[in-house]
Amino acid sequence: MNMVPAGDQARGLPSYDISGLNILILEKQRLMRNLMKQVFREFNVSNLSMSANPHEAFELLCQVPPDIILSDWTYDLDGVEFLKQVRNDPLTPNPFVPVIVVTAQSELHHVVKARDAGMTEFLRKPVSARTIYSRICAVIDANRPFVRTGHFFGPDRRRKRGGGHQGPDRRVP
Repeated sequence: MNMVPAGDQARGLPSYDISGLNILILEKQRLMRNLMKQVFREFNVSNLSMSANPHEAFELLCQVPPDIILSDWTYDLDGVEFLKQVRNDPLTPNPFVPVIVVTAQSELHHVVKARDAGMTEFLRKPVSARTIYSRICAVIDANRPFVRTGHFFGPDRRRKRGGGHQGPDRRVP
């Protein structure tokens, strides 16, 4: 069965069967949680955990480790702090789990802050089935190695190979 939203395979998205994934959604707004629940139903995903509370979401993460997390980030729900907890808390069952930050805060400094906290992908609200699916495809297709430094733990932040810094401190993959 083709799990890609109608017409998207022709527009370059691969056809993945994501029905077996275990998804955790941290989302403040009930309407958005319901929308995402419906989107994942359309993809036949039955293993879906949702919460509006970061502490409860972390408990869910520890009880049933997800394959992918979608984390809200808004003025009254700090998804970046949740992301840092996922990456760094010793109780995290899988600090390498892909985390897609979902937010209306799409200014560059917000993207950089989420990237520097260890996000895997960034998704700007409003969302659609296609944009959610495209980020999941990006997680699958561009599985980046993780990096640990004194101030960072998460997927390698470099997306482009070559170019960039050429000095003696240039990191090599």
